[in-house]
Amino acid sequence: MPAPTLQPVLAAIDVGTNAVRLELARPDADGALETLHQERDPIRPGEGVFATGAMPEETAERLLSTLRRYSALCRRHKAQVRAVATSALREARNSNDIVRRVREEAGLNLEVVSGKEEARLICLGVLHRKPPGTRSLLIDIGGGSTEVATAVGEKPDNLWSLNLGSVRLTEVFDASGTVTARQLRLMRSFVYEALRKMLPERPPNLPRVALGSSGTINAVVSFAASENSGNATVRQLTQTVDTLADMSPERRRKRFDPKRADIIVSGAVILEAVARHLGIESVSVVNRGLRDGILVDLLYRQDEEREDHSLADAAIAMGQRFFFDEKHARQVARLSLTLFDSLAALHQLPLSVRPHLEVAALLHDIGHAVSYERHHKHTYYLIRHGDIPGLADRERELVARIARYHRRSPPELTHSGMDGLNPTEARTVRKLATLLRVANSLDLSHHQPIKEFKVSNGREGVALHLHARHPVDLELWNVEHEVLNFRRVFGKRLSFHVHQGAPR
Repeated sequence: MPAPTLQPVLAAIDVGTNAVRLELARPDADGALETLHQERDPIRPGEGVFATGAMPEETAERLLSTLRRYSALCRRHKAQVRAVATSALREARNSNDIVRRVREEAGLNLEVVSGKEEARLICLGVLHRKPPGTRSLLIDIGGGSTEVATAVGEKPDNLWSLNLGSVRLTEVFDASGTVTARQLRLMRSFVYEALRKMLPERPPNLPRVALGSSGTINAVVSFAASENSGNATVRQLTQTVDTLADMSPERRRKRFDPKRADIIVSGAVILEAVARHLGIESVSVVNRGLRDGILVDLLYRQDEEREDHSLADAAIAMGQRFFFDEKHARQVARLSLTLFDSLAALHQLPLSVRPHLEVAALLHDIGHAVSYERHHKHTYYLIRHGDIPGLADRERELVARIARYHRRSPPELTHSGMDGLNPTEARTVRKLATLLRVANSLDLSHHQPIKEFKVSNGREGVALHLHARHPVDLELWNVEHEVLNFRRVFGKRLSFHVHQGAPR
């Protein structure tokens, strides 16, 4: 009997504000993740960033040394790696230089993820395999930001990333040592005011107990909780803030890890304020977080049969913010994906890029919010600089390029809009944009006249059999302009056949 095939090792690297973490795991037969190795290095990547706006060279060297070691461990295990950086590198003005050095010296592609993507990954890590109907509230306090999410099952329905973190607040109020009563009043007032601006007050249907997922929350709740229950009421959190602030720095360092002791008062202030602002009863600690979410995300990306609509939902939410024509966007996405699926043998693209086409199709017209005349270019800018949880920075760049080419200049490899893409990326953008152009032409009227269509990919060419509920003269006139570009890209003639009524 042959031995079972081992699943590939997955690796998550989290460059936070307080520490850098590595976890190596392997999926078992049931899809659960078995941890193989963990490391945590409290090198404080965010030290000085919030005060000066840049990562100091000494800190960058510590970070690079750590990531070189992590990279070697990942290579030894032949792991599939995702490395992410959060608020410290989001805000450091030398972030691009650090990312470049990590790529060149450690061989890692370090993604500086948005606050909402960070919140999504934390949510995924904490709520993995949660029953589908279970409603959850999640709080995670990092060094530079605090993430809050609500979810049903393991799917988030609201994500907030707040510029409040334990290191940031400590630096602003110089609260690593003695904390006076006046300092504490100012810290509380500052945090409450920030929450009023950034987080809805007492959203409806919230669970009464929040899940707290970070090391800071773990430390605060463990200190506050009675009988080591792992759950602290809001009243206990308030008492804890006062107790910690009254402690001398020496006593705090005896009670907590020295690096944690310096920021524990700020972390407690933030947790108390968030809990009161949301109107919950208590906070329970969970021992999962961002690293777990990165691993689950890698696991899901491997499963080509798993349907995940969260990325499309995020795109639709973004489109709604720009008042897009949702019916048209959904129709173009449906037509684009039908073309992608039916012409797999022709385009020969991996299934992993299918979601990129879907998002580009859903958002191709959002540039109308700025100006109609050059809306394809405005669409590129809005997607490129937008926040779409589920897309890494490079993926968002590719989606923006695909959407940019839905009209006007064809996606030629020599066009200036292809600058900065490697050959594989450029070919992918060219093929997906060509499919998007055909799909968009088939709903030029924005009235969804195409009810169904079937695609035949024969030796003589590609034929689209369109089943229409309304006249499609405008669509046919426009799509004829795409025939030449389609032939240049795919090497086949494109033809159209209209049928009235439903397909047989």
